[in-house]
Amino acid sequence: MKKVFSGIYLGLILIMTSSPAYAADFQIKVDGVTIASDVNPEVKSNRTMVPLRVISENLGVNVVWTDAQITLTKNDIQVTLKLNRNQVVKNGKTELLDVEPYMKNNRTFVPMRFLAETFGSNITYKNGTVTVETQPLFIDGIKVKALQYEYHMTLGGVVQQINGNGYNEAIYNFIKNNGSKIEAPTYNPWDSHPIPVGDYDKNAQFDFLDQDSNSIKRFDIYFSTGDLGGVLVHDTTANHWYVYSDTARLGILQLIDTASLNGFVTVMSNTVP
Repeated sequence: MKKVFSGIYLGLILIMTSSPAYAADFQIKVDGVTIASDVNPEVKSNRTMVPLRVISENLGVNVVWTDAQITLTKNDIQVTLKLNRNQVVKNGKTELLDVEPYMKNNRTFVPMRFLAETFGSNITYKNGTVTVETQPLFIDGIKVKALQYEYHMTLGGVVQQINGNGYNEAIYNFIKNNGSKIEAPTYNPWDSHPIPVGDYDKNAQFDFLDQDSNSIKRFDIYFSTGDLGGVLVHDTTANHWYVYSDTARLGILQLIDTASLNGFVTVMSNTVP
């Protein structure tokens, strides 16, 4: 009887060690925030494999699919890879992965360490938790602690803080890569009603804060009234005005929505009825 039970136990061990390890026990933390995922990480060939979308968006990486090829872009880094291929091209140079990316449950899985280290993050694994620490954003040599985002509505306003390094860097790059410089227009600092036709009305502000919550850099977003058209950005720190793309503004709002869904946004105040 002992031999029978020993055989069963040995068989279970072999099954468990030969199959991918699923992550009922896994957690993914990015900058201290536990990231929710609709699919679990797993271990394959002694490598932690993670769903690409979940990790990339929290590292501030842009992901594009074209003809079964995946392109990952962040700042001056561009990586292309294909499913079931262990070759990747990073800034024109070919590198090899230990484990090929693959599709499972309609999600693309890639080696966690490759993804994190490619985009300048530190990664550790301990007691079922994968911890990713991203590189902080520096503006003019000063480390950014958080991005404070404030917007007003017809009645009241909302103040939020975004603490994810990847999101703050992506938003900063969205804003600073603005359009052509212009002369200061006629404008209203915050919503006033009625707004004079032909003026620009402030809608939101993005304030990058240092470790003591002091402002390092602030950008204000303005909408035009009447038939002026367009969106403007006021770099209040340098007191410069720029024509801005509404597409870029909507891209920033999408980033904030994603950051909120992943737990990187804290509401500081809300006076909207």
